[in-house]
Amino acid sequence: MDILTTLGRTLGFSLAAGVNLYATVAILGLAARYGWVALPEQFQIFNNDIVIIAAVVMYVVEFFADKIPYFDSLWDAIHTAIRPIGGAMIAVATIGDASPTMQGLVALLGGAVAASSHLTKTSTRAAANTSPEPFSNWILSLGEDVFAVGLGYIALTHPVLALAIAVVVLGLIAVFAVVIVRTVRRWFARSNRRTYEPPNPRTT
Repeated sequence: MDILTTLGRTLGFSLAAGVNLYATVAILGLAARYGWVALPEQFQIFNNDIVIIAAVVMYVVEFFADKIPYFDSLWDAIHTAIRPIGGAMIAVATIGDASPTMQGLVALLGGAVAASSHLTKTSTRAAANTSPEPFSNWILSLGEDVFAVGLGYIALTHPVLALAIAVVVLGLIAVFAVVIVRTVRRWFARSNRRTYEPPNPRTT
């Protein structure tokens, strides 16, 4: 398999798994089952009745759970370990036969990519939950569903395009993370200045 094709599917599926693991696994299973595209042999690992049914059922559960304010944050917290691990496993499955060293490196890559998209989703949804109306939460949730399913499909059919999308999204996530860190530092700095006020020499 071409290196760009492999990398595009690895990053694309891992990034999608960090947003919605069950939708990603369901797409892989259904694509392998019904031959939507010509896939390498290693993708047959997803062609299993139990895997497909479990992924579809959990996707339906998450579809509704993800649209309830505050409960969605609890759901995301529960999946803080599940989604990165799932992304790592999908990444390893994507490369097929490889040395243990390569499998370990790819697992780290897939897990890190899935964790980045998961944490971005989690922080964004937590911020949206501070709004008193539920519509922003629903819009974000639907957008995440479209993103995960769309990116998974693109990774199957146009892996090089999926690679380009993944690189752009990961770059935006990195920028987003820097902005958050700087904002938190400024907030703590202001809080510390308010807590400690040096004595005025004129009043002593």
